[in-house]
Amino acid sequence: MDRRTDEYDTAAGGGASVQPTANTSEVNLEIEGMTCANCAGRVEKAIAGLDGVSDVTVNFALNSANVHFDDSKLDTSKIAEAVADSGYSVATHQLSFDVDGMTCANCALRVEKALSAVPGVTDASVNFALERADISALSGKVNDAIAIKAIEDAGYHATSRNKSGSEDRDADEAARNEKNQDKSLILLAVSALLTAPLVLQMVWMNLGVSYHLPAWVELALATPVQFYVGARFYKGAFAALRHRSANMDVLVALGTSAAYFLSLYNMLTSNAGQTHLYFEASAAIITLILAGKIMEERAKRGASAAIRELMALRPRRARKLVDGEGEQDVAVESLSVGDIVRVLPGERVPVDGKVHAGESELDESLITGETRPVARVSCDTVVGGAVNGTGRLDIEVSAVGDDTTLSRIIRLVEKAQTGKAPVQKLVDRVSAVFVPIVVVIALLTLAAWLFTGFGAEASIVAAVSVLVIACPCALGLATPTALVAGTGSAARNGILIRNFEALEQAHNVDTVIFDKTGTLTEGTPTVRDVEPASGVDRNELLRLVAAVQAASEHPLARAVVSLAKDEGVSVPDIDNFKGKTGAGVMADVEKHKIAIGSEALLTDLDIAGPSQDMATDIKKHEGEGRTVILVAIDGTFAGYLTLEDRIREGAKQAIADLKARGISSIMLSGDSQDVASHVARELGLERGEGRIRPQDKAREVEKLRKEGRHVAMVGDGINDAPALAAADVGIAMGGGTDVAMETAGITLMRSDPALVSAAIDISIATRRKIAQNLFWAFAYNVVGVPLAALGVLSPAIAGAAMALSSVSVVGNSLTLRRWNAKGGSKS
Repeated sequence: MDRRTDEYDTAAGGGASVQPTANTSEVNLEIEGMTCANCAGRVEKAIAGLDGVSDVTVNFALNSANVHFDDSKLDTSKIAEAVADSGYSVATHQLSFDVDGMTCANCALRVEKALSAVPGVTDASVNFALERADISALSGKVNDAIAIKAIEDAGYHATSRNKSGSEDRDADEAARNEKNQDKSLILLAVSALLTAPLVLQMVWMNLGVSYHLPAWVELALATPVQFYVGARFYKGAFAALRHRSANMDVLVALGTSAAYFLSLYNMLTSNAGQTHLYFEASAAIITLILAGKIMEERAKRGASAAIRELMALRPRRARKLVDGEGEQDVAVESLSVGDIVRVLPGERVPVDGKVHAGESELDESLITGETRPVARVSCDTVVGGAVNGTGRLDIEVSAVGDDTTLSRIIRLVEKAQTGKAPVQKLVDRVSAVFVPIVVVIALLTLAAWLFTGFGAEASIVAAVSVLVIACPCALGLATPTALVAGTGSAARNGILIRNFEALEQAHNVDTVIFDKTGTLTEGTPTVRDVEPASGVDRNELLRLVAAVQAASEHPLARAVVSLAKDEGVSVPDIDNFKGKTGAGVMADVEKHKIAIGSEALLTDLDIAGPSQDMATDIKKHEGEGRTVILVAIDGTFAGYLTLEDRIREGAKQAIADLKARGISSIMLSGDSQDVASHVARELGLERGEGRIRPQDKAREVEKLRKEGRHVAMVGDGINDAPALAAADVGIAMGGGTDVAMETAGITLMRSDPALVSAAIDISIATRRKIAQNLFWAFAYNVVGVPLAALGVLSPAIAGAAMALSSVSVVGNSLTLRRWNAKGGSKS
């Protein structure tokens, strides 16, 4: 890259050049968010302040930063953090990979470290439960090949999830998993058959039957189990040690090898008499742990079943209607916005769109959680993945590929499932030193037994028990499996949790703030009255108001336009349309200046309000929960319209459910205070505030948070986005805008206030499972390791306990799959 001119360097605050050293690396970063040379100077100062940076030049014109740094002290992720701390960001792209060969949490940590060390990677996260790696990397610096090489150099195998043809990839992955499962089952069957005689011999002896298999038979049975069936553990241990790390495979390989070779030594050095052999212990440990791993894999797939169910909803073919040619069977990827596709009864809708012709009922249960079929007629919207009922539908395509609702849902669920809980950081630190500590404890056990005079054989057996009972797997699975199962069950019930932060905060919520229109009410108001002032014609009033409202997308505006169309009133064109957020709209219609909105709007425009009699009538309407919009023509009050927006079915019960949990409910509305108070009384809300503007909602959220409350904001519109972002938990209703859904931490896929309480419930249930899993994972080791060290547990029993620990943790997480929005947690 050419050096920039002095003129640019001066504008951006260019840094002085420093001679590079042996450890100096150079990186060019694309900086986002800079708007002037001062921004560039701020970014440059932030980077230059890092220990290890020898030279930095930030160019505002190119939105770039050229950094020379000592890679022994610093990496690109730290530089990216410094840029973020200064209020800007480094352009990155996301890459995802499936990782094969990980056997415990230590493996995931090793892959994570390997990816983090790749130049250009700013963040890496590896999920052991999902066997998946996700990285953020500087744009243009890291590609699939570089990341895969880093994973393979760490001793694992990776395949990219970033290429097109995701359905084929998912199918290939499913086939590969099935093949590996079949292979593991065959190995388990072989191992069990060979181990059974050895274990039965031990059982007979405990029952008083004096029978021993010949030593050479025991050797013949145990050897294939140790070195053929157990080869996976040796390979994993070798790969870990080669990379100066340790994992579960190291413990298993050490423990079983010690038992096997001790038995072989005893067999070869004994005289003709009997000697104690431990072939049954080594073989049983491998068999039991292999069985546990197979059950663990099945349970892990069960935990992530929700995402596979969602992926299975995506049809791969569609019937495209072509003029003059009729139906054509085409790939869904080839469709474009505006195409018409035909969906027959019983088929899945292939894309998002709106009904062009026909009518039917759609089953959207796996997308929105709505159990009842929903009617769809001409111009209604439909979502891809829904199942068509008995009618035939022609649908105009509005979104394809990654832009469809289903694809967005899948991305949101995947993002949540690949995140990490704060407690996972502690678990990762424990896992990183777990195996070395266990090896040290095993050596201390060996020394203690030898010192107390128990002999080499008994000492080795005790040490082997310590090695095989310790299990870092359970620790690594405790959090991610609960997170995957919990977010999956939530998604099946129409609750999308975008990240763990939302899940973490939801259980603390003690105050819920609701928007009114579209959240507690249906959001489809209807005009009830058109009341002109004295001397104004009703139809003329409606005509002028409808003309202005036709330029607005507000639900109240659509209701007015709908009434004008129903009454056959022609709507003229307008000029100079202006909107005043939270107050109303203004425009010029046929040389008349029209203002429509609240009393505050008329006051701002110095327009006198309604007469005393009309003001009394308006007060009465508002007291009965109706919305009133005032109209002024050419600076004079001209009348008002009243609108009704029905309260959503179930809203009252939803508020009661929150109250039963000890959660306060507040409503903030742009309507008058009388309307807000009426709705608050009807629903049993703690309070209802009217005349609230969008910025006031965010301020109310901040005020409550400063009082020590944990606040959730529930809304559906663009004007709710600031409050959604300001709240501890932002909850967007499913019928809401994209802005609201992208701002909120939780999205409800159907407009049902009862899901607010359900979202809090699944948060509590998931956190409870994480706590239970971590307790059991630590308890197994805290209790099991000392018992093994004291000789209470034999190696075979220790191996069974190790296998059981992982299975029990994952099995406990799987109980979350039974959770539903109506019944709550079943555990």
